[in-house]
Amino acid sequence: MTAPYRILTLNKISSQGLKRFPAATYQAGTDIAEPDAILVRSQGMHDMDIPASVRAIARAGAGTNNVPVKQMSARGVPVFNAAGANANAVKELVVSGMLLAARNIVPALQFVSGLQGDDATQHKLVEDGKKHFAGIELRGRTLGIIGLGAIGRLVADTALGLGMKVYGYDPEITVEGAWSLSSQVKKAASVEDLLKHSDFVTLHVPLLDATRGLINAQRVKGMKQGAVLLNFSRDAIVDADAVLEALEAKHLRAYVCDFPAEKLQGKPRVVALPHLGASTEEAEENCAVMVVDQVREYLEHGNITNSVNFPTLVMPRESAYRLAAVNANVPNMLGQISSTLAAAGINIHTMMNKSRGEMAYTLVDTDSAVPDELLAKIAAIPGVLMVRNLPAPVAP
Repeated sequence: MTAPYRILTLNKISSQGLKRFPAATYQAGTDIAEPDAILVRSQGMHDMDIPASVRAIARAGAGTNNVPVKQMSARGVPVFNAAGANANAVKELVVSGMLLAARNIVPALQFVSGLQGDDATQHKLVEDGKKHFAGIELRGRTLGIIGLGAIGRLVADTALGLGMKVYGYDPEITVEGAWSLSSQVKKAASVEDLLKHSDFVTLHVPLLDATRGLINAQRVKGMKQGAVLLNFSRDAIVDADAVLEALEAKHLRAYVCDFPAEKLQGKPRVVALPHLGASTEEAEENCAVMVVDQVREYLEHGNITNSVNFPTLVMPRESAYRLAAVNANVPNMLGQISSTLAAAGINIHTMMNKSRGEMAYTLVDTDSAVPDELLAKIAAIPGVLMVRNLPAPVAP
């Protein structure tokens, strides 16, 4: 390849990730015109005019709510994320949140910061006041985890190590996730079943139509007396009004979240952190490295892993000539693509096709190059959303 791939970065991306783009074939920056791919962290893209040149978007984090995924799917553009790259950072913050709530650390710190007088006076005030901040221990308590992805499983392992009992609920758990989940985690039959058993409840699900308001007024009422709710997932998963009402009635002990809001400001037994879940040097680096590698694999070889809208498809190269096609998941698409190649005298060396919902993706290794006019003919097949040649990269 003579011209570099062009990568637009919308936020500050860890240099450790960007270093993985070879300087000879990639150009990355914040002012790139007609980019081949976009790397983003938190910047909203829904109102952005995304150039037609874009072949991929990668979110250096787990959630993709700030990316117009549906619009990109219609254009045949995969959206990648860094699933699991920030899992340890979030896990550590969840455990911190449990300890903050269990030991009343925030109000205790506020009490100490307001002390006045000499050492003797402060000592007396401490001895008189500390009884108001007596807490509970985690050991022997029950933690309920809703969502057993990479973060949820790490939280489960840590909680078990702290001597807690753990309930888990995730009807969408993957086979890989189920295999890696500790056998000590008890399976809850439903959200309601988990809530009634748990002293602490932590949420680790994406924000979807099905999870919006997941913890609503009815479910809050079904939680154990004195339970702690932790939300390091997305703010809209929890009905904040219902939680505040339960806190005021002393039905819940505390609410710990990563999403400050006006209605939560200054409320007793609410700990709202400034979206710190993935804010560690290690997590930012891990996310950047993961998405850069994914973007390179897709742009150079067409391989797809960790896409939120495309099927996973990884095919080792067996030829210097490769074709990638995105199409609607309808009958006879493969037949039309292969017959178009055959009619032009292009022999298919190997082919792989995967589908996900209404989307299908195909990689084809051929024994000879596919000319631009033939590529245009394939692109004109009704239902084909995107098609491109992927010649083997020239070694530096």
